[in-house]
Amino acid sequence: MSANAKQLQQRLDYRFADDRLLVLALSHRSFSAANNERLEFLGDSILGAVVTDYLYQYFPNVREGDLSRMRSAIVCGKSLAVVAKKFDLGPELLLGSGEMKSGGNRRDSILGDTVEALIGAVYLDKNFLAAKKCVLFWFQDLLATTLDLAPAKDPKTALQEWLQRRGKPLPIYKLMHTGGEAHQRLFTVGCSIDSIDQVFSATASSRRQAEQLAAQQLLQQLEQKF
Repeated sequence: MSANAKQLQQRLDYRFADDRLLVLALSHRSFSAANNERLEFLGDSILGAVVTDYLYQYFPNVREGDLSRMRSAIVCGKSLAVVAKKFDLGPELLLGSGEMKSGGNRRDSILGDTVEALIGAVYLDKNFLAAKKCVLFWFQDLLATTLDLAPAKDPKTALQEWLQRRGKPLPIYKLMHTGGEAHQRLFTVGCSIDSIDQVFSATASSRRQAEQLAAQQLLQQLEQKF
């Protein structure tokens, strides 16, 4: 094995048992008929599965549409290229002479495809858990940004999570009053918990909105008190 290959594996924090898989993962279609396109196909699916599982486990209250948006921000060509450049994959790529002369080793699409191929190669070299470990390590900086991508929690959800983290009972919402004209109804809702002898109420044009406003008041009181 070449010194460059050993150094690359050190950067990737993965040692291939079968060096041929590493060579194949680095081989662009311009270099040889035996190239990394099939590994890229495999790695793409594994990457998607690992990131999906991470988001599902880490954000239990985020809706499907928002999870899909967050996943798309990570599993995309731009992000893959970022990972490739972090590990300095460009000089390690095996390209045909024409592709090399045109700067293929700096092209984001080729770099990103190689990252996916490497994921597929790790999977074949060992197993899914090894590939998952690599994905979580290689993409750790990008995965950390999902906290910024996550939608802001609504007050009811934030209040529920605050109470659950401290082992406290969930809040009680009670419709206290309805009024207004038939075409412009108003709902007053109270929100309370056992540990505070006070009902926080709010009025809005829908019961759901009133619950959110009341929950926000109670959460603010809890954060100030505890």
